[in-house]
Formats: sequence, structure tokens, C-alpha cells
Amino acid sequence: MRCVGGGEYSPTVPVWLLVLGVGALVFYTDDYVIAGVIPEIAADLAVSEAVAGQLVTAFSLTVAIASPVIAIGAARICGRALLGTAAAVFTLANALAAGAPDYPTLVALRVLAALAAAAATPVLFGTAAALAPAERVGRYVAVVAFGVTGAIAVGVPVGTWIGGAFGWRTTFAFMAVAGLVFGVAARFVLPPGTGVREALPVRQQLAILVRPAVSLGLAANLVLMLGSMMVLTYLAPYVDALADAGAGQRGVLFAVSGAAGMLGIWAGGVATDRWGPDRALIAGVAAFVAAMAALLALWPWRPVPVVLLVPVVAVWGGAAFWNSPAVQARLHLLAGPVATQALALNTSGTYLGVAAGGAIGGAVLGAGGLAQLPVVAAVAGIVALGLFVAARRAASSSKSRSAS
Repeated sequence: MRCVGGGEYSPTVPVWLLVLGVGALVFYTDDYVIAGVIPEIAADLAVSEAVAGQLVTAFSLTVAIASPVIAIGAARICGRALLGTAAAVFTLANALAAGAPDYPTLVALRVLAALAAAAATPVLFGTAAALAPAERVGRYVAVVAFGVTGAIAVGVPVGTWIGGAFGWRTTFAFMAVAGLVFGVAARFVLPPGTGVREALPVRQQLAILVRPAVSLGLAANLVLMLGSMMVLTYLAPYVDALADAGAGQRGVLFAVSGAAGMLGIWAGGVATDRWGPDRALIAGVAAFVAAMAALLALWPWRPVPVVLLVPVVAVWGGAAFWNSPAVQARLHLLAGPVATQALALNTSGTYLGVAAGGAIGGAVLGAGGLAQLPVVAAVAGIVALGLFVAARRAASSSKSRSAS
């Protein structure tokens, strides 16, 4: 992707990059925010809580399916224009959701908002990487990734509090305002011509995306997300059995993992710039596997003091988010003219990994019990590491052939 309007770069964080981070915060918050007001939605629209919970599933699956399709189909559209259009659609969908008269209407509006998020998310990461100086790609991508973590750490709790205090419809109104603010900021702050490029024919786009160096890396991220999110989804029952942890202690452990994740994102970005994305990924996946091994080693000694879990959870949380800048930077470098499309596929893989992690984790609990959870997660990490190494070798082999 060749973008214009980047200008000279300052060691400080440019305003346009902060706007991209806010965009990630807004779009990712919208996926999870209603989880905190599902009981109120269910009661108001006369559906069960299980049915109301499918609003999250509908959003996630729509993003997973639509993101690469939109990226390929809209390859010739300027990134700033695409972000502005996505923000407008997102704002409209959430504003209408605030007044949705029934459940089917609300589902349709959630799908519409998800389509906007599917169009915007790869552009956020792609623009950050494209406008970054070569030696700071990892750190620029990390700033956008902060928005993703912030959605869980800040956006969702704030949206849930608003819904609890003023009603669930106010949560959607809040998201509509957030989308509007981002759209205006993107229009006036992003450099003119952001994301302008000549698009390759669809067949050539697909030919680059299926190259082993790219496709194996995409598969590795999906498997890695599966393992990471499996642990996150079932961390509460696991630590309850391992350390007899109450709700307050579990809350502390989640806070530790979130704080470690924020630090891990930035550290992963710095490591990506200094070591290269491949070495940074190997280090991050190895740390994740080590954390799973530590959880497994503690199991025979249960109940263990909760304090022993704090460093393990910190390493796991930091490693889980450390990898994001390296994955995004790696795809940006290898996919070249179809970097945004590759990042869209990565977005799909992330959402599918989250969904698969929850499903497989539930099956593990049902079949082998909690003790097997870190085992399966560690295996996923090892498989992901093998795929990343294979992708690295494929990239090196491709460079050698090109040089010859």
C-alpha cells in the first residue's frame, strides 16, 4: 500500500495515529459492550438471555465473514473515505438500535453495525503500518492495538455502566455518538489521500494471499487466538478450582492480565521494531506456552495461594497481547499491495479463534475437566509456533528465489 500525506515523522505519537486507536476502541467496544446488558435486553424484548446473547455472536460472525470480502471488493477506495463511510453506517445502525422495537430488528441492525466494523478494522491497522516510518511500524500498530485492549478494559465497563444506569437503549445511543465523533475526527485529522493505491485484479490479490508465507501466518494467528481466548473464557472456573479464588480475587487476576496485556502490546511493538516480527512472535508464543506449563505444574498442589497465580497470569496476559503488533506488522510487510486484505483475513481469523476457543474450551471441560485446559491451550501455542516458523522459512525461501 502506498499512501501519501504522511509528511515528516516525529518521535511523539501523531494525532492521526491516536484517532486510529480511538477508532479501534469504538469498533471493538461495540462487539462486546452489550454483554453487560443482556439481561435487560432479554427482559425488554421478551426473549431468553441465551437468545439475547446471540447478538454478540451475530456481530462477531458477520465481521469474520465480511471483513476479507469487503477488503477485496473495496480495494480501490481511499482508506480515509472508507473509514468515513464505515463510521457513518456504524453511527446510523447504533442510533436505530437504540429505538429497535423488537428482537429481529435489533439483530439486523447489529449485522449492519458489524459490516461497518468489518470494513473499518483492517484499514485502521493498515493505515497505521503504511504511514509509519520503517523503524517504528511495530509501535505504530501497537497504538491501534491499544484500542482493542481498551475496548475490554474501559469501553465495555463504561458502556455497561451507562446501560445499567439509564437503560440498554442508552448504551446503543452512546455507541452512536462515539461512532460520530470518530467519523468526524477521521475526516479532518487523517492525512489527505490516506490509503490511495492502485488495486490489483482479484485473482492477483488472492494469489498473494495464498502464498505460504502469508497463509501459514494467518493460520498461526487463528490457532494462537484459539488457545489464548480459551484460557480467558474459562479463567474464572480454572482459578476457582486451582486456588479456591473468590469473586474479588478473580477480579484482581483479570485486572492483572489486562494491565499486563497493555504493557505487552507496547513491548511487543518495540520488540517487533528491534528484532523483526518473526523473532518477536517466537518469543511471545514461547512465553505463552511457558505460562500454560506453569498453570499445569501448579494443578497437583491445589489449592494454591492466589498470590502464586499473579505472575503466571501476568506472563500469560502480556504474551497474549505481545503478539498482536508483530502479527500485523509481519502481514503488512509480506502482503505488500494486498496488505489491507491480509489484515482483513487476520481480523476474520481473530474472531474465529475467539469463537473456536470458547467452543473447544467448553468441550474440553465437558470431556476431560479443568485440568486439561492449559494442556490444550499449550498445544495450540506449540502448533501456532510451528506454523509461524514454517511461514518464516517460506518467506526466506521466496526471497532467495527472487534474489536468484
